[in-house]
Amino acid sequence: MIGTVTLSTVALAVVTAVSGGFVAVGGVIDALGDGLQFVGDVMCLAGDAAGLDMLCYSFMQQAFVAGICVGLVAPLVGSFLVHRDMAFIGDTLAHSAFAGVAVGLFVGSISSVSVSPYLTALVVAVIAALSIDLIAEYTDAYGDVPMAIVLSGGFALGTVLVSLTDGGIAVSISQYLFGSLSTVTLDNAVILVLLTVVVTGVVAATYKQLLFVTFDETAARVARLNVTLYNRLLVVLTALVVVAAMQIMGVILVAAMLVVPVAAAAQVAHSFKGSVVFSILVGELAVLVGLTLSYFYGVAAGGTIVIVAIGLYACAVVLDRLGATDALRSGGVETDGGLDGSEAFAVDGGEESESGAHD
Repeated sequence: MIGTVTLSTVALAVVTAVSGGFVAVGGVIDALGDGLQFVGDVMCLAGDAAGLDMLCYSFMQQAFVAGICVGLVAPLVGSFLVHRDMAFIGDTLAHSAFAGVAVGLFVGSISSVSVSPYLTALVVAVIAALSIDLIAEYTDAYGDVPMAIVLSGGFALGTVLVSLTDGGIAVSISQYLFGSLSTVTLDNAVILVLLTVVVTGVVAATYKQLLFVTFDETAARVARLNVTLYNRLLVVLTALVVVAAMQIMGVILVAAMLVVPVAAAAQVAHSFKGSVVFSILVGELAVLVGLTLSYFYGVAAGGTIVIVAIGLYACAVVLDRLGATDALRSGGVETDGGLDGSEAFAVDGGEESESGAHD
């Protein structure tokens, strides 16, 4: 009797806690929704003052919020990927997300169950991210081979699911391939803000560990850092960013925001932290200019954002060749390309390098 009462009490406590958690999350989402609506009102007032009517349209307000989130988290995570020679993983997870979108649309087409393609894309992308790490760890595959296997497998699965419906979901899936401003709803914008907070918070909390693993994995293992954990954490964060950016950029171009702003930053920054900050600035500028041009000229938002980002990269290269970026490099040790070794971050006041603490 006592055991039954105790078990019932524990079960009731668990159910109450879970219910309270859902209520709390729902409250946060509602509050964020109200906050974004207020931001939209402010944007409209600013648009009226500047003569930009587009800022009074709700779909553009939500697109700008989503774009700002992408411009922050994509270069932030991409900074670690590029300096680990993992730029290719963005394309891999994007194609895996395509398979996830196809799964969601396929399930919806053959049953009465409504499944969000973004949710299935997120699940499949996370599974793909972990699969890459597991293949690299437990097989003889090396270099980019695990990513190539997962990329081809993900895209193959997506095409098979599309063909099983006689192309019936091909029209629906096109917006996910190329991105669309009209698909960014208020709920999607709220979810993007939450993902941005989560990704930024995790990176901030594990910054030193990720930095150590990025530039000197061997030393990190010697220092008894859980390298496997941080490797998997990084690829999972990448999956989150890919799915978040997919709404605007589309599957085909989403990887560009992980790479191009970071490549531009590498031309002008001498430290890793400086590279992260500058890459975020490039990402945000590319998003804001790209979305504006997309609206006024009626062109694809994702493609326009990438073209602007590449243009900024080209400008950074030219300025670097002309020596105009030397003023931003106020001393410090530099390597080829500015950031290809542990020395590139060990000089930034000493706080960015953990290798010195484990010599």
